[in-house]
Amino acid sequence: MPLATQHADVATADLDSALRGGPFHVALRAAIAARGLPLQRVQHHLSRHGVKVGVTSLSYWQQGARRPRRPESLRAVRALEEILRLPEESLIRLLTEADGHPSAQRPAARTYRSCMEASGALDRLLAELGHPADGGLHTLGLHERVRIGAHRELAGRESQHIVRAHRDGVDRFVAVHHGDPGCAPARMAVEALENCRTGRVRMHHDTGVLVAELLFDRRLRAGETYLFRYGVEDGTAGTSREYVRGFGSAGGQYALQVCFEAALPARCHRFTQHSVAAPRGGRQELPLSTLHHSVHLVEPRVRSGIVGIAWEWE
Repeated sequence: MPLATQHADVATADLDSALRGGPFHVALRAAIAARGLPLQRVQHHLSRHGVKVGVTSLSYWQQGARRPRRPESLRAVRALEEILRLPEESLIRLLTEADGHPSAQRPAARTYRSCMEASGALDRLLAELGHPADGGLHTLGLHERVRIGAHRELAGRESQHIVRAHRDGVDRFVAVHHGDPGCAPARMAVEALENCRTGRVRMHHDTGVLVAELLFDRRLRAGETYLFRYGVEDGTAGTSREYVRGFGSAGGQYALQVCFEAALPARCHRFTQHSVAAPRGGRQELPLSTLHHSVHLVEPRVRSGIVGIAWEWE
């Protein structure tokens, strides 16, 4: 066997071992060595992903002298997984476990790649329905109640919308539901509960995205308000660890309540993201009502981006 091939096999074996057992700095060093990239090239690739990290910081990370902790640094780690062709969440998992949160307990955020795939699927489904990006409605208020079932699954949710039309002729709203990893959209059900009826339903099985038309009883005039309520029965995936709501533009009040039908999580927190590519921020611990088995947040005026609640199971 040629010497270069032997070295490559050893480097790959070292990397596989480091990714399984860590620690983080050993896995990072092994990944960089396996790809044969100098730190200057790694920095260059990161800059192309919109992430700025100095060569000195990268050197400290792979030596174990420092650990990435800030949101921008964690965003860099996720980019490194892609640059170094590593499994998604492999480096982030090692960081999380080192901080005392085993991977089985940590909130499992959807990966950047899975969110982007879901976004692409959503665009295609909306195109099938002939629904424009601007549906002609502005959200004045949205209240959601999410149910976590006896087996810790996302059992379903109810959403009540208060909207105002900003053009004449709007007669429908397209609801979007993104199930947890492993869900089965074909087994979900959309139910019109108040002031609407269900129209066409489309789904994308690989990403777990479901969209449904909710038809109003009349066409709205510009400036007219409307209130409607609908539900989605899910219960088709495994353990749920977060609920996320995205807003394409700034809007009115958003209230989210998560109700646990059986077991209670150990901790809950609020988080925000400017986009699926951005690091999570706005973390705030939320009190859990042990009497009512629920946790909630209220955003008086939502901004464009993402807001959600994550929880950790014992």
